[in-house]
Amino acid sequence: MTDVLYTGPIPAERGGELAMGGGRSETSALSGTGGGRGMTTTQNSQRPNACCFCWCCCCSCSWNEEERRRRRRRKRISQDTKMETIPNCEACTKPSVEEIRLWSQSFDKLMRNPAGRNVFREFLRTEYSEENMLFWLACEDLKQEINKSAIEEKARSIYEDYISILSPKEVSLDARVREVINRKMQDPTPHTFEDAQLQIYTLMHRDSYPRFLSSNIYKSLIHGGSRTSSES
Repeated sequence: MTDVLYTGPIPAERGGELAMGGGRSETSALSGTGGGRGMTTTQNSQRPNACCFCWCCCCSCSWNEEERRRRRRRKRISQDTKMETIPNCEACTKPSVEEIRLWSQSFDKLMRNPAGRNVFREFLRTEYSEENMLFWLACEDLKQEINKSAIEEKARSIYEDYISILSPKEVSLDARVREVINRKMQDPTPHTFEDAQLQIYTLMHRDSYPRFLSSNIYKSLIHGGSRTSSES
């Protein structure tokens, strides 16, 4: 897998409550027709007193509230039902102490490293948000595909697994991005989920990454590596 990282602008303000493409149904997005189940939430149902910008660091931001609610729901699901088998981690070599320490310098350095992604993914699993990494990896895989039929199949699978409001692994996206995805799903390409991937990458960077650096998972790697180095 080729490591491709976003350096583009941070997504603009949140367009309101989650909506399926401004009123379009999931069936429409997947089949190209307007029929099917009307699983929509209108943009008029915005929360009062929400922050102006979805990417702000305010703890009362409606974006963060929505993400916390999703995690509580996933925690209940994982406790009540047996989830599908978690896909295997990426193949990688054991990281050196220097590599592990570099992960704390920037999120980009962490995400460029397969071992770093595996460790970060393990941390996300403890926060019931592993689907963010799985979605990002699935988008990276889709970008490498050149076969038309394979692109359509993978795009549909990503939509059903991570975009559909019926999926327990649904990622947190705003209404604008969902509308873009629904339009692009009429003729999927390797870049159908590009906007969504950027938004989830930024969410992991700003929301999960700081907690990862303070977690026991990361600290144990740092301390364990330091002890190994001193002994040798």
